[in-house]
Amino acid sequence: MSQDVLTALFGDPFAAMNTVGLVAFALVGASKAIREEFDLFGIAIVGLMMAFAGGATRDLLVTRVPLALQTPIEIWLGLLGVGLAMGLNVVLSTPDTHPITLVSDAIGLAAFTTTGAIVATEAGVSAFGVVAIGTINAVGGGAVADVLLNRSPFILFEDFYASCSVLGGTAYVLLSSVAGVDGVAAAVCAGTTVLVRLVAVSYDWHVPTVQELGLRS
Repeated sequence: MSQDVLTALFGDPFAAMNTVGLVAFALVGASKAIREEFDLFGIAIVGLMMAFAGGATRDLLVTRVPLALQTPIEIWLGLLGVGLAMGLNVVLSTPDTHPITLVSDAIGLAAFTTTGAIVATEAGVSAFGVVAIGTINAVGGGAVADVLLNRSPFILFEDFYASCSVLGGTAYVLLSSVAGVDGVAAAVCAGTTVLVRLVAVSYDWHVPTVQELGLRS
């Protein structure tokens, strides 16, 4: 068991990014549920769904058993994120909008974009498929969490969010095709995604609507 934990934490780029992503996204999802005054079970469900839904969709797209069902370590990492969210709620008045949570969200987005890109590459899909699966892995959990919170997935109508994953996944494809070094490509993918996301939050970037472009009749 201890060897499995060490492997999950330090074994390879996928394991490292997956560990970070699970904890970060579970924290973010649980923080949102706390704000909506869900009970403890509901908080855990929203947190775990945000952590696992994107990865489960990724695994189904490449026809393999979802990783969350293969090892209990995944669930424990998700629960760790939920516990951290509850701890933050004790010391912070608005944990869901605190910089700690916003940065955690950006880190989770970057980590899951990278894990999705790695899995898609190993599955032998096209360059478009690598970017698409990386993006789905990154934003799928947040979309499901929003549905559980009874609101439209925010990636569809506000903020510069999924676009960060697209840019990170594209960087992964370009670098891996040129350099062929998975570890370097993974690091660049994660770095690009988290950097663009943090800049987008800082400067309030968003994708324009039809109305903002003046295309409405």
